[in-house]
Amino acid sequence: MMYYFLPKMANRPIYSYKLSILHFWSLIFIYIWAGPHHLLYTSLPGWAQSLGVAFSVMLIAPSWGGMINGLLTLRGAWDKVREDPILKFMVVGLTAYGMATFEGPMLAFKQINAIAHYTDWIVAHVHVGALGWNGFLTFAILYWLIPRIYKTELYSKKLASFHFWIGTLGIIFYAVPLYFAGFTQGLMWKEFTPEGVLKYPNFLETVIQIIPMYMLRALGGLFYLVGVIVMTYNIIKTAKAGKLVADEAAEAQPLPKEFIAQGTDRKWHRVLERKPMVFMVLSLIVILIGGMIEMMPTFSIKSNIPTIASVKPYSALELQGRDLYIKEGCVNCHSQMIRPFRSETERYGEYSKAGEFVYDHPFLWGSKRTGPDLAREGGKYSNAWHFNHLVDPQTMSPGSIMPPYEWLSTQALDTTNTVAKINAMRTLGVPYAEGYEHQANQDLDAQAKEIAADLRKNNIKVKSDAEIVALIAYLQRLGTDIKAQ
Repeated sequence: MMYYFLPKMANRPIYSYKLSILHFWSLIFIYIWAGPHHLLYTSLPGWAQSLGVAFSVMLIAPSWGGMINGLLTLRGAWDKVREDPILKFMVVGLTAYGMATFEGPMLAFKQINAIAHYTDWIVAHVHVGALGWNGFLTFAILYWLIPRIYKTELYSKKLASFHFWIGTLGIIFYAVPLYFAGFTQGLMWKEFTPEGVLKYPNFLETVIQIIPMYMLRALGGLFYLVGVIVMTYNIIKTAKAGKLVADEAAEAQPLPKEFIAQGTDRKWHRVLERKPMVFMVLSLIVILIGGMIEMMPTFSIKSNIPTIASVKPYSALELQGRDLYIKEGCVNCHSQMIRPFRSETERYGEYSKAGEFVYDHPFLWGSKRTGPDLAREGGKYSNAWHFNHLVDPQTMSPGSIMPPYEWLSTQALDTTNTVAKINAMRTLGVPYAEGYEHQANQDLDAQAKEIAADLRKNNIKVKSDAEIVALIAYLQRLGTDIKAQ
């Protein structure tokens, strides 16, 4: 989109056609290999992590090549940037692209990743790209395209300029506080006292420190949203002022032979660009190479996922509870992956192994710790503690920013799909005993009644078929298979 629209906006040719070709093919080949850098120090095989690091570092070259190509396209047109808010969006968008694609490879270094991962640093990094690059690029294109579709001028350049400045402020207020929050989280989680114990053993100590930064983040998000609303108004008024030409007759002259022949080193690619199906197939092949090399060894070699004898499939009630855990978005704030750092094993327990997750479909390793890791949560607290924490988190964890889930205590669990879930898990390799699906709901009911009876001992009256009972069953299961060894 940048390569198409920026030259039109600036009325300048793209700086380097050769560089655009290199940018495209390098980007689609390398990017697919970089994913494992999000899973460093996890149970992912070491060779896959190393591939992720190596290709992430390589990724900076084509990414910055594209950014430089875009910025240099504006050579001789920077006077327009001062006056044209559309070009301002493009310049800041390209700069944000450069920042995000520099930071990504840096975060792939293990030493940096060890501090940054699971913190708000990653959220800030992602949103520089999402709000700055993707967002501002989209805004610029809409401001340029809509007036041309409706054969009119943009309703208000002043409103577009206001959108640019409040949007830019929004990105700053959104991202910068999250960088500080990330640094704070990562360093506090790892800090030990001179006596060799965790300085901040209570996870909530880090949460309380970063609440002001979350408030600034919310302010930045509000600024950004106001800009989008102003843009929407501006575009609607522009469309109303013009007239849509639905089927505009257009034709282009054939390219002169001397244009096709110029630059023999580029001729092959110009021919390829005129064959979209061939281009698509070749692109797909380039993309799939990395995916196949990274995934096929894990699929084909059983030893890549060593089994642990004590790890058993979830009971029917726990399986239902796990689906509730996913449905309610718990995985967005709680990871289930303890990395082999002393700071994490002291805080959470034994580090995670690949064999623990052989029956998890999908696995819930997570990517953010707004709340603590739950990989060893089972048995740490009573059923009553979990009930009260889910209904009103602050009663059990003062200062918590977790929302209440009180409806889980009154909403009945749907067990009509239990058999289907058991069969689905079996097709994915979970070794449920033959015929277990026929008694799954009876087992579910029996386990639910046990938990409900235990809650009644603590003066908590809840029906055994309430969703909260299933979620408690799942939370109490987490990590207990390893503890049983």
